[in-house]
Amino acid sequence: MCGINGLFYFDPARNVEPEMIDRMRAIVRHRGPDDHGTYVRGNAGLGFNRLSIIDLSGGHQPMANEDETVWIVFNGEIYNFESLHRDLVARGHVFRTRSDTEAIVHAWEEYGEKCVEQLRGMFAFAIWDERRRVLFVARDRLGIKPLYYYADEDRFAFASELKSLLEVPGMPRELDTAALGEYLRRRYVIAPHTILKSARKLPPGHTLTVTEKGFTSKQYWDLPLEEPSDISEPEALAKTSALFEEALRLHLVADVPLGAFLSGGLDSSCVVALMAKLGVADIKTFSIGYDSAESELPYARMVADHFHTDHHELRLTPVAFREILPKIVWFMDEPVGDTASVPLYYLAQFARRHVTVALSGEGSDELFGGYPIYRRMLAYERVNQLPLAQPVGRMLAAVAGDTKLSKYAEMLGHPLEWRYGGVGGLFSARQVHRLYLAADPSLNSVAAAYGNCGHLPALQRMSYVDLKTWLPDDLLVKADRMSMAHSLELRVPFLDHHLVEFAARLPRKLKIRGGVTKYLLKKWAEPLLPRDIIYRPKKGFPVPTKTWFRNDLSGFARETLLDSAGVSRQFLSTAELEHLLDMHEREDRSEQIYSLLVLDHWCREFLKPAPVRS
Repeated sequence: MCGINGLFYFDPARNVEPEMIDRMRAIVRHRGPDDHGTYVRGNAGLGFNRLSIIDLSGGHQPMANEDETVWIVFNGEIYNFESLHRDLVARGHVFRTRSDTEAIVHAWEEYGEKCVEQLRGMFAFAIWDERRRVLFVARDRLGIKPLYYYADEDRFAFASELKSLLEVPGMPRELDTAALGEYLRRRYVIAPHTILKSARKLPPGHTLTVTEKGFTSKQYWDLPLEEPSDISEPEALAKTSALFEEALRLHLVADVPLGAFLSGGLDSSCVVALMAKLGVADIKTFSIGYDSAESELPYARMVADHFHTDHHELRLTPVAFREILPKIVWFMDEPVGDTASVPLYYLAQFARRHVTVALSGEGSDELFGGYPIYRRMLAYERVNQLPLAQPVGRMLAAVAGDTKLSKYAEMLGHPLEWRYGGVGGLFSARQVHRLYLAADPSLNSVAAAYGNCGHLPALQRMSYVDLKTWLPDDLLVKADRMSMAHSLELRVPFLDHHLVEFAARLPRKLKIRGGVTKYLLKKWAEPLLPRDIIYRPKKGFPVPTKTWFRNDLSGFARETLLDSAGVSRQFLSTAELEHLLDMHEREDRSEQIYSLLVLDHWCREFLKPAPVRS
């Protein structure tokens, strides 16, 4: 796990400045404290920070082929690198290390742009090929690893984090008003857009080819867009077991200490259960909780005791939240209004004292139908067949006023694409219009995702949308930034693309049946886990912000959001902010308050002018 960056001038006569590569690299040193390196030759430059995981002595980057005409910087893990290594050796390639990085270099020489199709893992990398005069940039299929870029008429720059691009002199820091509108609707900004007009995210499953004539983007992978398969439950269970076991075995490869995050929910418990089943000795597990009802520590402890893990617990307080929010915003890079970032930051810090790699359960809900809102949206599919659904919904919404009941009442009679905008919904369109002084509805990336899967059944469409938006631009951003803030590699075995492709084709009856979400995965887990873990209500990664923003942090939230120097004076209606804070006393608005606090801190940190350098 590492941090990469680079710069390319379209004019072949213009040389890259080594100090610029170093500045871009140094600001994200937390991503790789073990080693660093640069490559600068002519109009191309690459930078690298290394967190050593595999081949500790031989994985220095930038790394070259035998004659040093092909150079790479790579962030991630290629889990099939050993089989890829054997295949490439058989084809005549000569290796100098046993690192997965070198396997990509030779795969590029052998397969060119199609090398990405050979890779199984999480990755973002850039290859500079001197002979072809090509800079090739790629991101993994699911977007587990990040890749930002900026281009103007003179240059192309890329990096693992947006803050590295902001080190490029002259890069504009203008807020994208349409992206801000999307943030208020979703709590995150969907690729290829970012919160800044000048920067872009390379979408998952895409590559960029950069030459002195410009650059082009290409999609090399997408989720299967097929009707559900006709597969029996026993056959699906056997296939799930085989694919999950294979994925987890691959994710266990490391030359450093390895453990697992354990929330006490089904997903992380499945990961720990399978680690135990595969014979992993002395499993180190890490959990975080609170002195409140939201805490899931007792459930995590139940799983840890069941498998006799080396278990470690941490408790979080409101004081810790207030002190750490600015750091979280800085490490997060873009505003992401997900309260689970707070415990994840502390959990990663805590785990890093014991391990360098941790496994986590991200992706399971999207694959196997785990979100309760999926079940609710499917219920609307039935109710909306009634002829008076829409007028009844309008009437109920008018009576309910500015409450969550109004939000759900308005959905009656409307199609799925109108009702469901993804798991991470924040403010309704009506609320955004009142709150956002420069409301710009032009950006709707969720609608674009729906446009690719409109022929599929409702559950597959929701899963597709979440796997293309919520997962890479909220969950995986949070997972990457909060773990890398502490130089911890986080691996997500559920997102092995072989398992993803299989799960995407499963029929609805194996995902949600009789009101039971994640039906197939729960059946798979029954021989391994206590039923109290498998069938208890889903909580996600709960944070007691509802109570905090009514008590300990009430003054902090009000002072920050209503500060005359804050973001509220630039973009948001002060009257609506006051209404929101007042409403929280009667109905939980903590997610909205947190997201606005994140936005406020982000603007203070990143929209300020870049420092003048001597």
